[in-house]
Amino acid sequence: MLADDALGAAREDARLPLTRGYADAFAAIAADPNQLLVVAEADGEVVGTLQITFIPGLSYQGAWRGQIEGVRIAAARRGQGLGQRLIRWAVEECRARGCRIVQLSTNMSRTDAQRFYERLGFSRSHYGYKLDLGVG
Repeated sequence: MLADDALGAAREDARLPLTRGYADAFAAIAADPNQLLVVAEADGEVVGTLQITFIPGLSYQGAWRGQIEGVRIAAARRGQGLGQRLIRWAVEECRARGCRIVQLSTNMSRTDAQRFYERLGFSRSHYGYKLDLGVG
């Protein structure tokens, strides 16, 4: 699912066997108690995924944040409310872990995703910047 759009297809490698980097990342996520990798399943089929990183911070009087990343719904299952259910579940998981803030980012070209997150109550409150270090 990570490679199932123009942006993902340009940066992911979905050929089997998967490259070692995916296995290493999965192992690191599984070993870290502040990481949660979620798979949504329907009728025995994987239909969605996301990752939550729980981040301690000093701002907001030491508040924790939930960072939602890698949100994907299988192309054939989009428009059925699965993404909304998955994000709402993730927000509640952040609340249960004591997070004060839930944050996420989406590529500026993903206008449908932007409208989706705004419908769920997220606001455009910051500019985001990335620096690709070209490592790995």
